Amino acid sequence: MRIDRIKFITELAKQELTLSDFSKKIGVNRTTLSNVKSGKSCRDDIAYKIANGLGVSIKDLIKEN
Repeated sequence: MRIDRIKFITELAKQELTLSDFSKKIGVNRTTLSNVKSGKSCRDDIAYKIANGLGVSIKDLIKEN
């Protein structure tokens, strides 16, 4: 699944979260989050952890074609 990197970065900034802090919060490797932040795809379960950790719907984060 591909998360829209701009939406992800924006939501992190709104919540004043660093990748390291967010990584610890949701239990996902920081490198994985860095890859998502740079526009790479991730497994569905990781995408859902990211959305839940940010308190937003997965539909609000996924990249639309």
